[in-house]
Amino acid sequence: MIKAMELQNSRGMLKVGVFSLSIAKPISYANVRIFNYNNDGTRNVILIMETSVDGITETVSLSAPPIEYSLSPNMPKPFSEYDVEITADGFESALINNVQIFSEQTAILNVNLNPSISTNYNQEIINIFPPRLWGNYPSKIPEQEIKPIPDESEFAVLDQIVIPEYIVVHDGNPNDPSAPNYYVPFKDYIKNVVSSEIYSTWPDAAIRANVLAVISFTLNRVFTEWYRGKGKAFTITSSTAYDHFFVYGRNTYEEINLIVDEMFTTYIKRYGSRQPLFAQYCDGVKVNCPNWLSQWGCVDLAEAGYSAIDILRYYYGNDIYLENASRVSGVPISYPGTALRLGSVGNDVRTIQNQLNRIADNYPSINKVKEDGIFGAQTEEAVLKFQQIFNLTVDGIVGFSTWYQISNIYVAVSKLAELR
Repeated sequence: MIKAMELQNSRGMLKVGVFSLSIAKPISYANVRIFNYNNDGTRNVILIMETSVDGITETVSLSAPPIEYSLSPNMPKPFSEYDVEITADGFESALINNVQIFSEQTAILNVNLNPSISTNYNQEIINIFPPRLWGNYPSKIPEQEIKPIPDESEFAVLDQIVIPEYIVVHDGNPNDPSAPNYYVPFKDYIKNVVSSEIYSTWPDAAIRANVLAVISFTLNRVFTEWYRGKGKAFTITSSTAYDHFFVYGRNTYEEINLIVDEMFTTYIKRYGSRQPLFAQYCDGVKVNCPNWLSQWGCVDLAEAGYSAIDILRYYYGNDIYLENASRVSGVPISYPGTALRLGSVGNDVRTIQNQLNRIADNYPSINKVKEDGIFGAQTEEAVLKFQQIFNLTVDGIVGFSTWYQISNIYVAVSKLAELR
């Protein structure tokens, strides 16, 4: 039984990032107000913050239900909800309703503000819907695991698995022409979906198994050009009846983000198949789905000591394995395969130094470094600050996750400069 004291003391965290156009240009000194609701429905301002020169707020603590509520089905609501309003000179404001906070977790809310082009007060309103495990959404319509490959005379058929730069998300039923399409960076899409589908409080192996299922399912849609082969101008939909649950503008979670950053090029394959596994799944409680992954079942298996690949084989069979994509689209240079750290030397270090110096033009708290190919104390300091800003593990080492995040931000700030 959850004691009243635990209900009062349970806390989660929230960190807000505010940007113009994209994450390439932070908005300094934006005003961030956080609201909660009284029992009668009236709204209170409980916190007022200001973004730093890098466009981010301090991490704040907020009340949340006990973590135990999110570790088993059929428990009370496992998250609290807050509204976040953001204003900044020269920009339209934004109101994000129902930001979801879990106990002992850090929620990350990144918001892009539109430049103000008139004297009229305009506000973008974003409503975050409950996670799939809590809400009432349509069940996945079963599909055949092996998809037909498009005719090479009509489409550019891929001969290898490539991580795309963007996923084009149709925000609704695939046959609804009125639904908007959103261009979402691949990693951001996976983080959004996993944060919408499961709970970040789950054991590490359970989260990893679900991340791999989402990546593999998504890459199957990309590789087989499933919707484009039907004449659609998008990659995937937000409809749970057809694809994953994607919520435009939602907050994600640091715990999920770190895992996605670490393994976004890894996917599931079945021996003898060219395609990434079309990894279908269900919650396993409201809906049973034999031979598919059970989301709640992953928690039980992880707590029993199963690894992520053990969990996946439990559901999809022993003839699956993990593969890495051959290429990441949109980055200048692929990860060299060896982490860079204090004392490293060579062209890979020079590449990172050059990219960090360009990023520092937009993020002034990152110190500029000498581009000499020597990973010294100044380079380590710049890496540490970059990792802090972009919610990576702050260790001063340029491993897989940090390399690709530096590459992503470097490309973003370079593209923004070209638009000016």
